[in-house]
Order: sequence, then C-alpha cells, then structure tokens
Amino acid sequence: MPSPIPVSRLLPPRALGPYLHLGACSSPMAKRHGQENALRVPERAPLDEPAPWPHKKAAWSSAVNWQELRALRPIGSGGFGSVYEARYYGETVAVKKVKRSARNRLASRRSFWSELNAAHLRHENIVRIIAATTCAPASEDSVGTIVMEYAGSVSLQSLIYCAAEELRVDRCLKYAKDIARGLCFLHAHCIAHLDLKPANVLVAPDDVCKIVDFGCSQKLEPAEHVSPATPHIGGTYTHRAPELLRGQEVTLKADVYSFAITFWQLLTRDEPYEGDRQPVLYAVVAFNLRPALTGDFFKSGLGRRCEALLGRCWHGDPGRRPCSNELLGELEILHLSATKVT
Repeated sequence: MPSPIPVSRLLPPRALGPYLHLGACSSPMAKRHGQENALRVPERAPLDEPAPWPHKKAAWSSAVNWQELRALRPIGSGGFGSVYEARYYGETVAVKKVKRSARNRLASRRSFWSELNAAHLRHENIVRIIAATTCAPASEDSVGTIVMEYAGSVSLQSLIYCAAEELRVDRCLKYAKDIARGLCFLHAHCIAHLDLKPANVLVAPDDVCKIVDFGCSQKLEPAEHVSPATPHIGGTYTHRAPELLRGQEVTLKADVYSFAITFWQLLTRDEPYEGDRQPVLYAVVAFNLRPALTGDFFKSGLGRRCEALLGRCWHGDPGRRPCSNELLGELEILHLSATKVT
C-alpha cells in the first residue's frame, strides 16, 4: 500500500530500494520497566553508507552510521516503539526504535511518515531529527530507527504535575512563548502538529521548551492551509479541537486549540476534565465544555487577560481563534506584564 505522503518528498532517490519498509514511529511517553536495557543495531545495513555527523544547520540524513551508534539506556516506550538515550559520533542523542503494529498497519505507516514531516526543519523550539533509516536487525520486530537531538528527559507534563517547585506565572508565560514560537515555525511550513500537549513538549536543560512527536502531524495545502477530514487522525482527546472530533477539515487552528488546553494546564497545574472519555467528548462538541477558569489567579488583572486569550484560542469556531503569530504577539505582551509584576 503506498504511503499517504509522497516518498520522494521525504527521502532522496538513493535511499529507496528493497529495504524500504514503512512502520510506526510515535514518541513514547511511558517509562519502561523490566525490559532489556540495550539497543540492538544491525550487524550490517546494506543501504546505509557511513554518514558524517550532521551540523545543526545541515539537512537531515536518511542514513544512519550504525558503527557510530552506542546505546546507553532506555528512557521510554509506548504503543509504537521505544526511545533510548544513546551516543552518536560522540554526541548524546535520542533514538526511537520503531516496532511493527500488527493490529493497524495503515495507522503505523501513516504515523511513520508523519514523524518525518518535520525532518528537514531546524528551530530551537522543535526537537531536531538527525537521521532516519528503515533498516533494522532481522531478529527484532522493528521497522526502522530515528536519531534525534537529545533534549533531556523532562517533559512539561512532569514539570506541571510532578515537580515540587512553584511554577511562577512569568515562567509559565515564558514556556507558553516557547511553544508558540515552535508552532509559528511549523505553521509557516504548513505543518499542523495535531497532538500538542504537555507530554509532547520537552523542557531542555537550558529551560527551553521543544515540541516533539510528529506522529499525528499533517502537511497541509499551502493555498488554504487546510486538509480534508481524515478518519485516522489521532491525538489526545482532551486536547483535540472540536472540529476534529466532528470529523471536519484539518486546519492550523487546531493546534491553537490544543495550545490553549496546554496553557491552561501550565497556569493551573490541574487536569482539564474529570469523568469518562465519551461524556467529555460529547460535552466539548455539543455544549462547548472547556476547563474551568476558577481560582484566585483568574481574578487578577493578568489572570483576566490570560482568561480572555484562552477563550479566543479554544473557541469552538476555528475562524474565531487567533493564528499562531497573533498568539505569540499576545503572549509577548502578557509575559512583559508578568515580569514587571514580579
């Protein structure tokens, strides 16, 4: 079955051949327990020629030099694969080992190609893909490997819900700006992430947020920045825009909705909804259910301004939401106000 994304857009012709296999590659977020702690690599990779370590500004490589890849430790796993911290040309990297999905092969293929939507992009607020290959050890149930920039092991999710330290408003707004900058860059290249949430934002050691996991992303048409409705679209239901829940067309504004839920979590350190999935989905679509804007912060002047921005970003009509550039501009102003207050 052909890929939903033209292969020629993602890989140079020389990388295509009998060893090309498609598979899933979605960033895992759950920790591994009691599993092997070694990343196995092929004894030989017929199509992969030794590739020099790509400079940060260089194009990504469709070849992995297995001789330079040294595994260190597993750091996570999920439905589509496992992630390791490793060394590549002496540098610390993150490595995704993609496993086959026997239950839904089409979704696995789409997820793999979606991961590579951002392979050619370079931005400080997006985790950089260094190299990718479809070669894998014959003894493993794996369809490919992706080598990425290592941005640490701390996600925004863990910082919000697990860290003991206080998250000051100015810091929350700084993180929100980082995410909005990443969205602006993606949207300028007509890429919708479609699974933005705290678990898919890493907080690097230099306290910079980086968006990761493009397994649900879509490349939209440049003219209208829209894509027809697709029944396979994934994402996390608590952060999914209502038009996507209805099966309507995909636009860049879906990411703005997801950003709003994420921003609310930053400000409140609370869970968006309580209750079972289906009632929540129905209430979001039919009754415009949104996370509660309660608490002392939203009674302050800055809090009311954040509340107004949230209301615009998670509006049920995508046309009423700000674009990512407008969002970033408003966050810049809010952050400036917050730093003056503190």
